[in-house]
Amino acid sequence: MRDILPDLRSRCADGVPFALATVVAVHGSAPRDPGAVLAVDEAGTVVGSVSGGCVEGDLYEVAREVLAGAGPRVVSYGISDDEAFGVGLTCGGTIEVLVRAYATGAERSELAAVLDLIAADRPVAEATVLSGAGETGASLVIRPSDAGPTTGTLGDEGLDAAVTDDARGLLAQGHTAIQWYGAQGQRRMQEVAVFVRTYAPPPRMLVFGAIDHAAATARIGSFLGYRVTVCDARPAFATRERFPTADAVVCAWPHDYLESTKADARTVICVLTHDPKFDVPLLLAALRTPAAYIGVMGSRRTHDDRLARLRRAGADEAALARLASPVGLDLGARTPEETAVSIAAEIIQHRWGGTGRPLGELTGAIHHHGGPAAAR
Repeated sequence: MRDILPDLRSRCADGVPFALATVVAVHGSAPRDPGAVLAVDEAGTVVGSVSGGCVEGDLYEVAREVLAGAGPRVVSYGISDDEAFGVGLTCGGTIEVLVRAYATGAERSELAAVLDLIAADRPVAEATVLSGAGETGASLVIRPSDAGPTTGTLGDEGLDAAVTDDARGLLAQGHTAIQWYGAQGQRRMQEVAVFVRTYAPPPRMLVFGAIDHAAATARIGSFLGYRVTVCDARPAFATRERFPTADAVVCAWPHDYLESTKADARTVICVLTHDPKFDVPLLLAALRTPAAYIGVMGSRRTHDDRLARLRRAGADEAALARLASPVGLDLGARTPEETAVSIAAEIIQHRWGGTGRPLGELTGAIHHHGGPAAAR
């Protein structure tokens, strides 16, 4: 959703009717995760993608039909061997796509409220009935319990209450999923399928050490959708001019800043200082966080010396095993930009559980869908 957020907000503001197609489920190998969207407006303009081009042509026609008044629909796309060049996914998987129209002012106003929250990096979830006893397309907008009431309805108070409770749990974890309920919200029943799409604020990337490698890492972190902060204790280096793509540049001792800011289970930490007076207290603080990734730059000699210092400072082996050090995958990187690609590749590998090996050497599914679907 975030990749076409400005386009959708513009259409809502200008009163332009459009249909929105959203991937709600993926089975097997597929190019996009649940939550990927494509919009088609009344002029036939298309923004976004749900499959990288495999099914967009057919989905365009479905969207036009829905926009003309056919009603919300869930459509599936997949292939068999004799269909490989027809409408379907050439990668061999199956996707299910919800297509619904935002044709009236009220419908666009409701969506605009959600889009405004996403743009402001405020957590929000949208639950939509896909099939079963409920009305397909009925939706409920859920905020955290301390951030305001729900709006909309799925058609039953009990169902609304159960979905609200579950959606808040998914929102706290940054997960998107299909949930099943009874018609009145009973759990462990499969009468109503509800797609819960969560929009959590972007995850954080904390880059320590204002060097050339940090500038390149900050750029690729922004490209990947992280909210990037660069921190260094040296005022001559920690400047906005040196890091124009970073969301924040902080001049402070690294460990002091890390202890004063929030690092959660989606945060990635890149320590590029390779100076013991910075590294050791910083890494001790980093290991006390639930950060998803802690990468540390340095030679193998520096790595061994750093581990010895951390052990003397009280870090145990289980904690030290969390460090990605020396940082990055073995790509043969030389320049700061190539090193940033190496670091980014390792972060992606950690997130999705990839092997880091060439795909040509492997068999099986190319796309990993085992991890949480990040709300981007």
